[in-house]
Amino acid sequence: MKKRIVDILSDLRPEFDFNENVNFIEEGMLDSFDIVSLVDELESQFNIKINGIDVIAENFSSLDKIEALIKKSETA
Repeated sequence: MKKRIVDILSDLRPEFDFNENVNFIEEGMLDSFDIVSLVDELESQFNIKINGIDVIAENFSSLDKIEALIKKSETA
């Protein structure tokens, strides 16, 4: 699953290496517009629906957080 997430992130922002263990938000790798685009792409690619209350920067700060959000959305 992480490889698919990295592929999506890399398509969105190819100038960054999303395999790095950094906070994507704090490092400026993702901004609010990127998060909106990412939510749309994740919902499409993983056939899920992400709750509006879950669309906060904290949930998109790392691969682990994004993966956890996808898993949570699969069971919702």
